[in-house]
Amino acid sequence: MTTPLTCDLCDLHKHDTSGAFRVLPPVFQAYGGKAAFAGPVATVKCHEDNTSVKAMVESPGHGRVLVVDGGGSLRHALVGGNLAAAAARNGWVGVVVDGCVRDVAELAATDLGIRALGLMPLPTERRHAGLVEVPVRLQGVVVRPGDWLVADADGIVVLAERPSA
Repeated sequence: MTTPLTCDLCDLHKHDTSGAFRVLPPVFQAYGGKAAFAGPVATVKCHEDNTSVKAMVESPGHGRVLVVDGGGSLRHALVGGNLAAAAARNGWVGVVVDGCVRDVAELAATDLGIRALGLMPLPTERRHAGLVEVPVRLQGVVVRPGDWLVADADGIVVLAERPSA
């Protein structure tokens, strides 16, 4: 099954008022080797500590997209080259970070879709785990574990269920 493009999904759901269809604001930049990606969502909520992000990407991804609610912090990178490589190796198709990433050349060489607010070379300190598989809020938009995320050059949309082709 081919996943529809974000523009096609927006055309189809433009009158949806149920909350089952959501569009993330156009503040996320593309950094990964995959320009487009789609899959069911797994979530992490953390703030300037990527302990739980590391644990998730080191586990089997099964074609999922990891959505990281970093609170929009621009002070530390939550994903870098090593974590992106682990994610790709373990079957994740994408990572969306409401925060920063680092190692831009390594990210671009990774077979993974990566979206984030920006770049920050400073890593996190691993002091405590965040929350996993909980509803998160990215730039004001709620994303839940099991939602379906579609990202391409035009943007990022989230649906309550897998879109039909």
